[in-house]
Amino acid sequence: MIVVISGPGGVGKGTVVEELLRRDPTLWLSRSWTTRQRRPGEDPDAYHFVTREEFVRNAELGGFIEWVEFLDYLQGSPVPDAPPGCDTIFEIDVHGARQILERFPDAVSIFIDAPTREHQRARLERRGESAERIAQRLHKADEEVKVASDLGSHVIVNDDLERCVEEVHAYIESQRALHRSD
Repeated sequence: MIVVISGPGGVGKGTVVEELLRRDPTLWLSRSWTTRQRRPGEDPDAYHFVTREEFVRNAELGGFIEWVEFLDYLQGSPVPDAPPGCDTIFEIDVHGARQILERFPDAVSIFIDAPTREHQRARLERRGESAERIAQRLHKADEEVKVASDLGSHVIVNDDLERCVEEVHAYIESQRALHRSD
């Protein structure tokens, strides 16, 4: 099964996914490639950080299941190669989610959002984003909510991390049960 987790920047997608992976050994994360610089304090394994040239070369070779130019950088998901018995998680933006759902209509789409844009702003500030980047991400967030709605994504608000992780995991488990009964 393919699980797509998307949401605006600063809503805690990465933290939710980390916790899901810690709790459920049958989930495997497809590590996205990006041409953006690593943020201060960001885990070096958060993405496969590459140059624009490396990214474009891999795209030309068909190495991505989806990719997009987002703000001022490229970001994409490599063709998945999950270990046997594992479901693949993609932690991507909604435009990437759309591309995956077009290619894999049975994929499970979950959209995580902040309780308010002010909460999102505070999270982006804590993570060290510039004022200009925060404004761009907040502006983009409303567009992302609409795209997620159009995709029929299951929406979960991350107002409490533990509750959010439990709700995401419960939804994944319910979808696994549906996929097994097909």
